[in-house]
Amino acid sequence: MMSTRALGLSSALRTVAFAPRTLRNQVVLRNGISRRFVQTESLTPTANIDILNKQRLKRPSSPHFTIYQPQLTWIASIANRVTGAGLSVLLYGFSIAYLIAPGTFDSVHVVDFVHGLPEAVKYAGKFILAAPFSFHAINGLRHLAWDTGKFLSVKSVYGTGYAVLGATAVSTAFLTFLK
Repeated sequence: MMSTRALGLSSALRTVAFAPRTLRNQVVLRNGISRRFVQTESLTPTANIDILNKQRLKRPSSPHFTIYQPQLTWIASIANRVTGAGLSVLLYGFSIAYLIAPGTFDSVHVVDFVHGLPEAVKYAGKFILAAPFSFHAINGLRHLAWDTGKFLSVKSVYGTGYAVLGATAVSTAFLTFLK
């Protein structure tokens, strides 16, 4: 008995460890073959889908936008994706339009069209193009810095985020009022 305490064997473990093999096999056999008291039934695939859809309607949705305070990091991430997608759609849209109707969308016709617009519309158009371009380009430089392992602390991430916003404002104003 002293050796089992020295080994740290508890009383239940001692009982199992020192019980006859036939008694241990009966316990294993009794626990291994258990009866199921739950009845199951086969359902058609459409019935399975109906049950699953009813269960999904009862699940709570994640309240992520309603409980979290907006942060510069995720707003900048969303803005970076949106500006990249918008600039891509604009580039590919103009390219496809040029391929479909090269006489209408060539440089001469576009410059003549823009020249005939009022000054306020020109500046608004330049601002609408310059703001996403500036933000996406400058934020891309920020991401390149992150790829090198720099500015990854929370303080420097927010610092570079505000620097991107400031540089975007200056760059957008410069590009908008550039003649």
